Amino acid sequence: MRIGFDAKRYFLNKSGLGNYSRDLVRILETYYPENEYIKFTPKIKGPSLGDKTIKLPKSRLHNLFPSVWRNNWIVNDLVKDKIDIFHGLSGEIPIGLSKKGIKSVVTIHDLIFLKFPELYKPVDRVIYNRKFKYAIYNADKVVAISEQTKRDIVEFYNFPAEKIDVIYQGCHPAFKLQKSATEKKIFRKKYNLPENFVLNVGSIEPRKNAFQIVKAMESIDVPLIIIGKETKYAAEIKNYIIEKGLQHKIQLLQGFTMEELSTIYAMAEVFVYPSKYEGFGIPIIEALYSGTPVITTNSGVFPEAGGPFSYYIDPENTEELRHAIQSVLENSMMRQEMITKGLAFVQQFNDDKIAAQWNQVYTDLIG
Repeated sequence: MRIGFDAKRYFLNKSGLGNYSRDLVRILETYYPENEYIKFTPKIKGPSLGDKTIKLPKSRLHNLFPSVWRNNWIVNDLVKDKIDIFHGLSGEIPIGLSKKGIKSVVTIHDLIFLKFPELYKPVDRVIYNRKFKYAIYNADKVVAISEQTKRDIVEFYNFPAEKIDVIYQGCHPAFKLQKSATEKKIFRKKYNLPENFVLNVGSIEPRKNAFQIVKAMESIDVPLIIIGKETKYAAEIKNYIIEKGLQHKIQLLQGFTMEELSTIYAMAEVFVYPSKYEGFGIPIIEALYSGTPVITTNSGVFPEAGGPFSYYIDPENTEELRHAIQSVLENSMMRQEMITKGLAFVQQFNDDKIAAQWNQVYTDLIG
């Protein structure tokens, strides 16, 4: 099979949809090398000359209007490149695939723009809604990354549940490699990290709810490290930290590689993720693979990602979150059980299982 991918995020996004795209293509190339995987992108950072798996716009006009190429004109390129299946990795597919006899599949990650419209500009909501609705009703197969996202598709688009498959998201292999005491010691010294700490990773924005962790940690005598890009919300948290005199035990950091980030996960005493909504919540399985116990939200997708041995809380209840953190830090037997059984649970997200599910989707479409 020749499978084409909408690879814009693969090449241009450093996290989120970019990580999803790179991980999925990587595991497919590893486990099903008999297929050909062609990556279509309007532009690329770095050299691409000679790489026959990368396809860019061919004409000057297509380069001048990359969005139009990606949404419309690309179809003719797919025909020329004899693509059997086109996979929209980020909630959209180009118009007119079926007329050219090209099968299509779309991955839907989340519908945050509909669940939390206040987080988006009105024009962005209109654009996202149009693209998602077209993809959902015109793709030959719709795949959600979680049962939560599947429920949202049914709710907001009145789309039949039986037409939606669920294939979970995997994570970078760095999180699955055990870190030695020596590695941790060197890393701790390099970045001047504390001996023991509570960890949170993710975009520092209101939906992720990191402020709640800061408030919960005020009376707990263990450092907190929050890793994520700078935002207005992050600035509010920093002001609060200064106001409360918490600079000595709360750090906001960013800029780590995947390998470095995986080491920080493995060093943490507990990973705390009181997000209000996610399509999946990849940091949860990153923590579980790293052998770090997880405290997260008690509703939505979070129990789906965290399994039966994570600790669940009401993300709006500061006192409940504080009690959960203290409980995991102070109860070594419970903590060890969370680590051992959490690691066993997360094996369902292994690369070989995800690759097999995707290869079956592609095979069924061609069949």
